Amino acid sequence: MLLNNEGAIERTSAKTAATAAALTATLGLAAASWVVAVHQMNAMNMGVASRLGSFAFFMALWVAMMAAMMLPGAAPAVLRSAHARGVRAVPLFVGSYLAIWTLVGVAVYALYRPHESFAAGAFVIAAGVYDLTALKQGFRRRCRESTGSGFEFGLCCVGSSIGLMLMLVVLGVMSATWMSVIAVLVLAQKVLPAKAAVDVPLALAITGLGILALTAPSLVPGLTPPM
Repeated sequence: MLLNNEGAIERTSAKTAATAAALTATLGLAAASWVVAVHQMNAMNMGVASRLGSFAFFMALWVAMMAAMMLPGAAPAVLRSAHARGVRAVPLFVGSYLAIWTLVGVAVYALYRPHESFAAGAFVIAAGVYDLTALKQGFRRRCRESTGSGFEFGLCCVGSSIGLMLMLVVLGVMSATWMSVIAVLVLAQKVLPAKAAVDVPLALAITGLGILALTAPSLVPGLTPPM
């Protein structure tokens, strides 16, 4: 009996260590991606006039951006996947999750055009309104609770964060400042339960930011090209 108990303890310790290693690797990848993304973005930020460059360049940068912004908030899902399917399933989970965001990047590249601050303001207002919808809240809940595949988790999180990502694209797709702000909001919404006392003021603040972009774009950080 003692030997059986010792064996169980050793297996539990090994599983815990492997899970911790997988989580550390995930967060380490996010940290490295921040360095790569910010380095590449700094020379290209022109606010709403930013251009995306070649398809290959933009997609490489976009994947780094998504790894940097999305993987910290995916950490609880990574742990759930490791516990449910084993640590070996983590690379597939993370890879398929990022593949969903890569597809979003393809759509961004196809649809994006340098634009005026008026268009940016209108889209930011739309993002603020979306944050108050039942559709957004449903996706957010599923993103926090999902224990399925990385593809399923990615689809839920795209539905939850698409308004915030739209803000990044229209306010300054090459702006490290807006990337940081949106990353914090995405992380908070992934790991914290929905609370009207927080979510409603945030949605109103986003809407107010959109109105400010419409009426006084020079007051919105990063919206106009740096001098």
